[in-house]
Amino acid sequence: MTLHRLASVTMGVPNVAQTAAYYTEFGLTPQADGWFSTTDGGRQLRIIETPTRRLVALTVGADHPDDLGRIAHNLTQLDIPFARTTNSISAIEAATDLHVTVEVQARITQARVAATPYNGPGRLERETCRAPGVLRTSAVRPRKLGHAVIGSTDHAVTQRFFTHGLGFKVSDEVPGLAAFLRCSTDHHNVLVQQAPVNFLHHTSWQVDDVDEVGRGAMSMLEADPGRHVWGLGRHYAGSNFFWYLKDPAGNFSEYYSDMDSIVDDQLWTPEVVEGAKGLFSWGPPPPPSFLAPEDLAALMTGAHSAA
Repeated sequence: MTLHRLASVTMGVPNVAQTAAYYTEFGLTPQADGWFSTTDGGRQLRIIETPTRRLVALTVGADHPDDLGRIAHNLTQLDIPFARTTNSISAIEAATDLHVTVEVQARITQARVAATPYNGPGRLERETCRAPGVLRTSAVRPRKLGHAVIGSTDHAVTQRFFTHGLGFKVSDEVPGLAAFLRCSTDHHNVLVQQAPVNFLHHTSWQVDDVDEVGRGAMSMLEADPGRHVWGLGRHYAGSNFFWYLKDPAGNFSEYYSDMDSIVDDQLWTPEVVEGAKGLFSWGPPPPPSFLAPEDLAALMTGAHSAA
């Protein structure tokens, strides 16, 4: 795969200061110019002011300038205008008005994290000591941006832009409703879902293991229990552990770990997933506000969505 990661997202909100404070508490590191960094992925989130909350832009990493030529050819075939420089190509996705840039970047290298020892039947990986997860005291710091989920008023058009235009692969699909798309070995980096209005559903941030998912969420909820949305659970599509929280603008943010990794495209068969199976394997059922955020009506009328 010549594309290799979701490099960054730009989030628009009407309440920049409050939202920035939230993501700092979430574990991202603020930079002087308005960007936020993860420990492994670098500068991956920018927050700017917009009348209502939305995903304004995203950047995808590519290996070589030749990849840009392929994308330029594809976008021309789709009759989608684009701007090209030596090391990047940019276009606007028509249905969502999302500004997407594919940029030649070096791949990130994540240092191997020691496997968390778990005891089980006939298997003692941790003898005569407490589990590391209950002894950790440091703040949870996301390793990288994993994916973004966007609502589109025409998900077929948006999906075609990412797949036929940019070269994303389909990992799994919910017929007529959503598609899990990847530009890396992660199961999905963008999820496009049909919606009555274009909006950002959530961004998802990788942490080391399920203990870090739980510790990160509990720390955020100790400060404000109203941030809770859904979790703890395990998805079916992607297989990752998850816990969703809500930022002050109404966007959801997810801590995740243990995502499926598709290293060989030939060995992966996309599934059609339907109903609850497409959402989770175990955990509490998703609340109605996860499926249809409470501010959708306000977004449809252009009202401010800040909490």
